[in-house]
Amino acid sequence: MTVAPPHVTPAPDVGTPSTDASPAIETTRPPAPAPGRIRRLLPLLGPAVVAATAYVDPGNFATNTLAGASHGTLLLWVVVTANLMAVLVQYLSAKLGVATGRNLPQLCREHYPRPLTRTLWVQAEAVAIATDLAEVVGGAIALNLLFGVPLLPGGIAVGVVAWALLAVHQRRPRRFELLVVALFVGVVVCLLTTLGQTSPDPALVAGGLVPGLDGTGSLVLATGILGATVMPHVIYLHSDLTPTARRRAGGTRAALRGQRVDLAVGMGAAGVLNAVMLVVAATVFFRPGIEPPEDLEGVHAGLGTLAGPLAAGAFAVALLLSGLVSSGVGTYAGQVIMEGFLRRRVPLWVRRAVTLGPALLLLGLGTDPTLVLLISQVVLSFGIPFALVPVLDLGRRRALMGALTTRPAVTAVAGVLAVVVIGVNAHLVVTVLVSGLS
Repeated sequence: MTVAPPHVTPAPDVGTPSTDASPAIETTRPPAPAPGRIRRLLPLLGPAVVAATAYVDPGNFATNTLAGASHGTLLLWVVVTANLMAVLVQYLSAKLGVATGRNLPQLCREHYPRPLTRTLWVQAEAVAIATDLAEVVGGAIALNLLFGVPLLPGGIAVGVVAWALLAVHQRRPRRFELLVVALFVGVVVCLLTTLGQTSPDPALVAGGLVPGLDGTGSLVLATGILGATVMPHVIYLHSDLTPTARRRAGGTRAALRGQRVDLAVGMGAAGVLNAVMLVVAATVFFRPGIEPPEDLEGVHAGLGTLAGPLAAGAFAVALLLSGLVSSGVGTYAGQVIMEGFLRRRVPLWVRRAVTLGPALLLLGLGTDPTLVLLISQVVLSFGIPFALVPVLDLGRRRALMGALTTRPAVTAVAGVLAVVVIGVNAHLVVTVLVSGLS
């Protein structure tokens, strides 16, 4: 009689985040039927869309619309290029979190000398403050446009809503993700409504995909677009969101597949919306006899006059929704930054006050809000290399990443992007200094 060998069931990969630097070991599983794949994929969607909300924040509204109004579609290629950069950077950040079960600030603290870690923390906090400047000021502008609320009370209202979003995250992280996704969908609907009230010229849109600049003004806007599109604080944040997705997926490979789909949906939508902002402004304002607006209030008023009240109203609602949701996401990122780099946890209201205070101070002093938005985006652009270089360095370490180690070719491409960002920022500083001294 032939005795069948005993059936041994491999131990499942429960996807629990590792407590050391070793990557999780995942057993090989046969592919499930397509419906099962879809059911397993749905719970994994959300982290990249949460990150994508920061790529459509009020700073993007300011840089993209003013670029389109003053230069037409000249800088559309910058928007497209920056979004492609953002997809790669966010993927590398997501993969880092999936492979290690920890976020980027935690890994920096564990693998870098303390002086370097403290330096990275200081600049990351500056990035978080610059982020909140854009989001709170943008939300305050939107409340003023829609309801006539003065800027300072409007900024306080945006801060309160952001605090409420963070309170939801502390109790129900998944509900927080779904709420952010719903608000993001609202931004999509509103901006597409605004686009539908204009008639963009396809030839001009195609011409904007050819690289080119036109003087210092376009360079400043291009740098602002870069800073507004590749958001350094979201690089830290995304790596914190994906370990949870790994637990939902039951393994690193399944989680990474889900993150690819999530990135395609979230970042793809963010890229389209950024392009829509610029194209709408170029179509409406970059015409003979039309004086280009100098701030978001002017953009809103011009849309109402030239494209109709529906276009202006939808634009203002999109600005408000983006300010509310991105402010909550930005505060969450600040919390991740402090806890990761310093291993310190502070009460939520303290964390909110740290980033909200400078924005309210500037609003109270009567500083030009659109100028604050533009400057904040340039500051964010300077913070990109400080987040990107550690992602590249840690991602190429096989002892840390295991089978998910970043390939040398991908590291080289991302390294070139980091060099380009650093070069653009250096050129901007030199250009501004020279023009200021002359």
